[in-house]
Amino acid sequence: MSHALFALGLGTGTRSATGAWLEVLFPQPILNPSPAVAAIIHGWGGNAELLEPGTEALHELATALDAAGESAQAAIARGLAGSAGLAVVVALHADVALRNVPEAYLKLQLLSHRLCRPHQQNLDGLFGVLPNVAWSSEGAIAVAELPARTLASRAAGRTLTVHAVDKFPRMVDYVVPSGVRIADGARVRLGAYLGEGTTVMHEGFVNFNAGTAGPGMIEGRISAGVFVGAGSDLGGGCSTMGTLSGGNKARISVGRECLVGANAGIGISLGDRCTVEAGLYVTAGARVSLLDETGTVQRVVRARELSGGSDLLFRRNSQSGAIECLSNRAAIALNAALHAND
Repeated sequence: MSHALFALGLGTGTRSATGAWLEVLFPQPILNPSPAVAAIIHGWGGNAELLEPGTEALHELATALDAAGESAQAAIARGLAGSAGLAVVVALHADVALRNVPEAYLKLQLLSHRLCRPHQQNLDGLFGVLPNVAWSSEGAIAVAELPARTLASRAAGRTLTVHAVDKFPRMVDYVVPSGVRIADGARVRLGAYLGEGTTVMHEGFVNFNAGTAGPGMIEGRISAGVFVGAGSDLGGGCSTMGTLSGGNKARISVGRECLVGANAGIGISLGDRCTVEAGLYVTAGARVSLLDETGTVQRVVRARELSGGSDLLFRRNSQSGAIECLSNRAAIALNAALHAND
C-alpha cells in the first residue's frame, strides 16, 4: 500500500487564548517527501493530517528521520522537543483544498521556499481558514485579545507596537530566500515566490501566490496570481491586474526581458521583450491600433487579442490619445551588479 505524501512540515506556531491557531512557522518544509519519510509519518500518525506531538513523540520521530537519512528534519524535531513552543506536524497526503491554519501556512511556505511556483498547488479555501491577526512586536495576537495584551504590555513597562492587522504576515519573518533584496519587508507577503536575483524596492509589492523568476527589478505591484519572467523590470508605481478583485479570472503573466513603465499597468499578459509606456494602463477591453513599420494603422483590436504576444511596444499617441502597438525589437538589459544579491 502506498503512503505517498504531497508535503510535510515540522514547525511551531502561535495559538489564541481559545486554542485557535494563528500562525505556524515551518523552517524547512518538504514537497513530495521520500517514500521512507512518508512511511514514518503514516506509521507514526496513521491517516492524521494534523498532529500535535508531545516531547516523547518528537524524539521518536527524530530517531526515525535520522534512520531514513533526513538529518535536517530530525534536527528540527529535536529542536521542537526541547523548546517551550507549540509543536505541530502537518502531513498532506494530497494537494487538496485547505482545511485549517497549519495546512495554509505550510502551502504558503512551500511557495516562499521556492519549492513550488504560483498556481502549482491548490489554495482553495485559503481566505476562509486564515484568521485576521494583529502582527506585533510581541508576535501574532488574536485581534479580540489585542486590548488586553496592549494593557498588559504597558503595565509591564513595555510598548506593544502593532505593525499590521491582516490575514497574511510578512514573508521575511518566516523565510528569506537566497539572492534577494527587499527594501521594505512589509511589502512582500508570505506566499510570495521570489527568484534568485530579485530586487524589491521600497514601493514594490509582491502578493501571495505571485512572484518572479528572477533576476528582476520590482518597483511596482505584483498582484496575487501574477508571475514575472527573468530579466523584467516593473517601474515605480506600475500595476499588474490580479485575480482577487474586479471579477478578473485571467492569469496575468509577464515574460522575459519586459519593461512595464512607471505608473503603467497591464490587464493582459505580456510575452517576452515587451514594453508598456510609462503611465499607460492596458486593460483587456482597450482598443489598440496596430501599426506597421511605417506607422500606418493596419487594424484596431481589443488588447486581449494581443495577450501573451512577444516583441510588442504599447504606447499612447500624444495627439489622438489612441493606444498604439508596434513591434518592439529591443529587449531591456538589467544592471547585473544591482541583482547580484549576495
